[in-house]
Amino acid sequence: MNDPCAPLDRRSAASDRFVALFSDAPLGIALLDATGGIVTANPALGTLLGIDPDALADTKFTSHVTSKADAAALDALLAGYTGTDPDEPTRFDTALEHADDSKNSEDGGAGDDVRVKLTLSSVPADQEGMTYPVVMVEDVTDMNLLQERLRHQNLHDPLTGLPNSVNFHGQLESAMVDTSRATVALVLLDIDGFRVINDGLGSETGDKILKSVAATLRHVFGGEEENVARLTGDGFGVLLRGDLTPQHLIDRVEHALDRLAEPIYFGDTGVGISASAGIVLRAPGSTSDTDLLRDAEVTLHRAKEAGRAKWMLFEPELDTKDRRRYRLGAAIAGGLERGEFAVHYQPTVRLDGSQLVPVVNARLYWNHPTEGQLDCDDFVPLADATGMTVRIGTWMLGQALKDYAEWRQHAGDRTPDLCVLPPRRLAIDDDLVRIVNTQLKKHDIPSTALRLCADAGTLVDTRGEVHDSLSVLNEIGVKLVLAVSAAADLELIRRNELPVEYVSLTGQIVDALLDAAESGSTQFEHLRHLVRSAKELGVRIGAAGVHTEEQADALAGMGVVAARGRFFRGPLPAEEMTELITAGSPT
Repeated sequence: MNDPCAPLDRRSAASDRFVALFSDAPLGIALLDATGGIVTANPALGTLLGIDPDALADTKFTSHVTSKADAAALDALLAGYTGTDPDEPTRFDTALEHADDSKNSEDGGAGDDVRVKLTLSSVPADQEGMTYPVVMVEDVTDMNLLQERLRHQNLHDPLTGLPNSVNFHGQLESAMVDTSRATVALVLLDIDGFRVINDGLGSETGDKILKSVAATLRHVFGGEEENVARLTGDGFGVLLRGDLTPQHLIDRVEHALDRLAEPIYFGDTGVGISASAGIVLRAPGSTSDTDLLRDAEVTLHRAKEAGRAKWMLFEPELDTKDRRRYRLGAAIAGGLERGEFAVHYQPTVRLDGSQLVPVVNARLYWNHPTEGQLDCDDFVPLADATGMTVRIGTWMLGQALKDYAEWRQHAGDRTPDLCVLPPRRLAIDDDLVRIVNTQLKKHDIPSTALRLCADAGTLVDTRGEVHDSLSVLNEIGVKLVLAVSAAADLELIRRNELPVEYVSLTGQIVDALLDAAESGSTQFEHLRHLVRSAKELGVRIGAAGVHTEEQADALAGMGVVAARGRFFRGPLPAEEMTELITAGSPT
């Protein structure tokens, strides 16, 4: 009778059958006795371990297991082996030692270990109902290496080799719950104007610059508890932990910005870059990682708005203001859909004493449900950031022309011209001519009734074909107005041969009259020179922001023909403007 607890006779029928069946199997297979000793092994197992299969005989299988814990677990399983068929094979992962040290280093593995998946099963013994233990060994080293590579790729940026945003956010989350450190600091950095470099010099140069930036940041923030990551195309993050102070962190960031400003040479071309940074310090557990990241993002945006190539430290008071601004920006689309926007109108009055109104100026407002009435200066910059400017500018133009159509029904030829100052993003849009034409036709307004105003900043904006658009609009009858505050603004008319018919002195320069008590003052003479230069160009001159009778009289004495401002009348809702125009006395 075969005793399953006794060593298996290597010449037994079971052993012979094993050799016949499994000698060509691709898996490593070893037939064991009940004590865990290898009775016989197939060539695949010998190759896997770098040992002749015959030399494996009479060695304990667990002596080849590198983990003591795994070896003990396998010994325990074998010790409980009864010689009867188990209900289910036992499987677990472990590592076996390879005799040749070079195998795994060539394959990219670590040390002598061969990662394997073991299956402990049985084969029938010579005696009916009895079995002998057998272990099948599958080499999963390559699979583990592949999984590690995939994991690394999923958590690292392929271009710079830095951790990516997923990896970094996990580190940030862990840092904010680890109270063993006094402070967590988050620095977000963004390359200024990277698109210009990338588009101008090509993506290959852009990639090299990103690699250089990554190397610089890795060098500057190379401490044991400092982690650098690439979060977006040209955005990087730095996470620091320890006993940190604001001044220490500011010094580190300034050093990084100085290093990044050093030219990067491509042949004889030295490419200079700058970066902006937002800095936040928090105690672990004081806030969530999500709020910390949001605070850093807002602080970075503030640094870029302040002129770029700067760092900003998070300040709660400024953050409150920024939160309000960004909430407004995010709500513009909904406000437009709910009818919260309105156009108000301010008459421009002739300064010859006739009180005639040659033109009415449109201005956009937002009747916000919680913030009250907001002027366009409060929300148009936010619309630029959210891509809503063209949409709200088009709505403003359409609403103004709709109101103008109603005035014409009541006043006919007595209706003043309508002047609209479109947001800059709309004014430079390549589709401006079509938008204006469409709205004029929609509301059946003659193009000669519309005055379109632009400022100097719009005329020098390189993002569109504003000069061509304004020239085409003038050719179809639209009158062009330029808002000016200096003689250099007037030069744009001559230099670009723009068909400007009117100029409007801005409220900023008109306010200087308040301080010009004597006609010989510098401000007064500057304004007089500006008016004289405008006359030489053959354009008619108006003024905005007139608040007092003294200002109106001084402007009239210089040759300004019309003006608007609080001295005459403030902006009015469309309904009130309709009543005044219908009555024929808008002032």
